[in-house]
Amino acid sequence: MMRNAIVIVFCAMLLSCTSDRPNNTGVYMLLDTSGTYAEELTKAEQIIRYTLSRLDATDSFAVARIDTGSFSEKDIVAKASFDDRPSAVNRQKRLFAQQVSDFVDNADPSPYTDITGGLLQAVEFLNEKDTGHKTILIFSDLKEDLEEGYVRDIDIELEGFDVIALNVTKLRSDNIDPREYLGRLKEWQGRVEKTGGQWRVINDLDGLDGLL
Repeated sequence: MMRNAIVIVFCAMLLSCTSDRPNNTGVYMLLDTSGTYAEELTKAEQIIRYTLSRLDATDSFAVARIDTGSFSEKDIVAKASFDDRPSAVNRQKRLFAQQVSDFVDNADPSPYTDITGGLLQAVEFLNEKDTGHKTILIFSDLKEDLEEGYVRDIDIELEGFDVIALNVTKLRSDNIDPREYLGRLKEWQGRVEKTGGQWRVINDLDGLDGLL
């Protein structure tokens, strides 16, 4: 009897721990603004509006530009942790969408592309929000170009994160040698999966139903 009672108590504790885990969602989206990729930002805005439509009360969302040095809150374009009141959530979403629209209309191209720094900032933001589901969206050609002196040869702890590359356009050099394009995808997949993250690529922006 005592043994059965211990088992029951232990199972109850496990169920309690499971139920305490948050079930909300956190999304952090990185926008490449280097070179001609800045011209793709209208597509990114469509993805952002779609993401907003899928998020709900207590979820968190942030959008940031990939800049010369992206490991900084100054590159966050818009961010919100949504209220648990529907009316407040709607106001937050409208403000968020307006902030993104203003950024897209006035974005200046960045001379460098610090994707790794952006990922580090995304992980820090989502870990601080402590959401049950963590997703990082990367809107970029995945070509990292660092200013001299920046060190980014580090592992990023991505256990429990879904990392999704969006609209990975092919560069002119990729048309000459497709191995460059395939190599970039493979390299980033390896970096994400090395520390336990989940990796996906979505280039067909008409098929975003499974994004979140």
